[in-house]
Amino acid sequence: MSAVCSRVVPMLMLVLASVSVFANGITPFSSARPGVEPPAPWVHQTPPKVERANDFALVADDGATVLRIESNAAASTWLHGFETPVAAGRLAWRWKVSNPVVGSDFTRKDGDDYAARVYVLFDYPVDKLGFGDRLKISLARTFHDVELPAAAIAYVWGTAQQPGEAGPNPYTDRVRMLVIDSGEAGAGQWHSIERDLAADFERLFGEPAPPVAGIAVGADTDNTGERVTTWFGDLRLVP
Repeated sequence: MSAVCSRVVPMLMLVLASVSVFANGITPFSSARPGVEPPAPWVHQTPPKVERANDFALVADDGATVLRIESNAAASTWLHGFETPVAAGRLAWRWKVSNPVVGSDFTRKDGDDYAARVYVLFDYPVDKLGFGDRLKISLARTFHDVELPAAAIAYVWGTAQQPGEAGPNPYTDRVRMLVIDSGEAGAGQWHSIERDLAADFERLFGEPAPPVAGIAVGADTDNTGERVTTWFGDLRLVP
């Protein structure tokens, strides 16, 4: 299997292959009580070839129900799709990490681990891609029988790069990485984030943003063998 299909892309393939859909907005974790599964349409997915999935639980934190992820040489995500793609407006969320992931570096395949990441998957027309990218996606869709997203942004809590730094994922340039928080600064504290998805897409891909097909949250430590606990509060699409 090519590098494109070996790690990040299979995770994204699972989003559109398996995730349930929700018509309006993002279902909040806080709508469920601690100790139960995250509410539908959130679904848990583990990338192919990853031996260990993250542990997870809905827990109470400062009066609200949040998603806690414990990643120990592991990787998996929680995925949320939309019944129909939604306009690329603003996305707001809260996250907290126990510590940064030592060795996290989006320029290296063996550093493609992050204390926290939020994926935004865009409904990008495949016919706008170059021949090479179209071929890769066509092969992936043929052999895996899924709708592979052709563009995504991963907002991450990194280590090697500083907040604001961006670049292609080491496995595929159809995923662009953008560091939001980095290192020890603010670890153990809640951080509130709000991003203009259209502006970020135009900055990272150099063209207007297509609609958003889905959202995914997670942490991963399978490449580095590190350990981290990550919390996510509610994610919201902001008008």
